[in-house]
Amino acid sequence: MSRSVVIIPTYNEIENIERMSRAVMELGQFDVLYVDDASPDGTAQKIKELQEEFPDRIFLEEREGKLGLGTAYIHGFRWAIKNGYDYIFEMDCDFSHNPKDLPRLLEACDKEGFDVSIGSRYVKGGKVKNWPLNRILMSYFASVYVRIILWIGIKDTTAGFKCYKRKVLETINLDAITFKGYAFQICLKYAAIKHDFKIKEVPITFIDRVYGESKMSTGIFKEAFFGVWKMRWMKL
Repeated sequence: MSRSVVIIPTYNEIENIERMSRAVMELGQFDVLYVDDASPDGTAQKIKELQEEFPDRIFLEEREGKLGLGTAYIHGFRWAIKNGYDYIFEMDCDFSHNPKDLPRLLEACDKEGFDVSIGSRYVKGGKVKNWPLNRILMSYFASVYVRIILWIGIKDTTAGFKCYKRKVLETINLDAITFKGYAFQICLKYAAIKHDFKIKEVPITFIDRVYGESKMSTGIFKEAFFGVWKMRWMKL
């Protein structure tokens, strides 16, 4: 078993699942846990086929419905901790996060001594491709808004490409986190800071998905906008 596992929530990712699996498997040092929310397009069945080719490296947890990104990650965190992984990653399935950046995130935690590493669009060297200007500006100023409200120095507060040392997720009160979208990503970073864990932002190039549909919604944006105020009083 690898010391590192990449948790990838899925819902209707049949167009990406095989390419993503093979891209991570080629790196050699990472296992993958898919948390699938009853995708009607056959995503889970395709994962089961890939498990036959990569036994003990690709894992699948199936849930009964579309329960949200945040709960999928928490489900995955608990699974990874139970199975003894030292480094636990978050990554999207749509290739907006490049699997080739996984070793760089791991190096920040394994070699450089950081507790959390974040694939960041907004530090020096970070980039965004294939997004319209209005979406780039919305994302950038959302991070500025979060930094002001929560008094944190992280540049890319909504980033979802991360590596955690196991002790971080064992320390944070995961039961207190009920957010499902971007607010979940913000809250995990904020909780890590509140516990004095060391965080590094690693520059990445974020590329908008080519296949499949975005899961972004107005509700997810509203949850993040108002959720940052709630975080200041949460027991994390």
